[in-house]
Amino acid sequence: MMELILFLVFGLVAVVSAVMVIVQRSPIYSALALIVTFFCMAGLFVLLHAEFVAAVQVIVYAGAIMVLFLFVIMLLDLRREEGRRFAPGKAQVACGVAGAGVLLLLLAALAGTASITAERGTITPETLGRLGNTQVLGALLFTDYLFPFEVTSVILLIAIVGAIVLARRERD
Repeated sequence: MMELILFLVFGLVAVVSAVMVIVQRSPIYSALALIVTFFCMAGLFVLLHAEFVAAVQVIVYAGAIMVLFLFVIMLLDLRREEGRRFAPGKAQVACGVAGAGVLLLLLAALAGTASITAERGTITPETLGRLGNTQVLGALLFTDYLFPFEVTSVILLIAIVGAIVLARRERD
């Protein structure tokens, strides 16, 4: 019963803070809401008995990645952008409403299916209990998922270089 209550609390706070990331006008407040979302996700990982993944979530994402985001926000000096107001046109609002409607229809169709089939993993609960979460995760990350792991690091590097180029272009 306690796990259900914690799941509902973490899930609700994660969804609310994720929405706040999108609707906030200030990039600083959006980044702070993203930190709350990361901590709630770590709480959900703890409920799934994935303590290592929860620790990595807090250390890497809520720590290092958010410091990088805040650094980029400060580097770009987004305070100048606060004075500008964006008024969407009728066509943009219509496209947004149509896109949201299509998304809701797709979600309803997906929820309406009786079951979602997926390929079962090769790791059994017995193997996981014998080896532990950390060893199994490390083995999968550096064997089966090595390419996506490296692509993610390259994408982050490109984002850093792009932020620096944008910041230098504004000063010139």
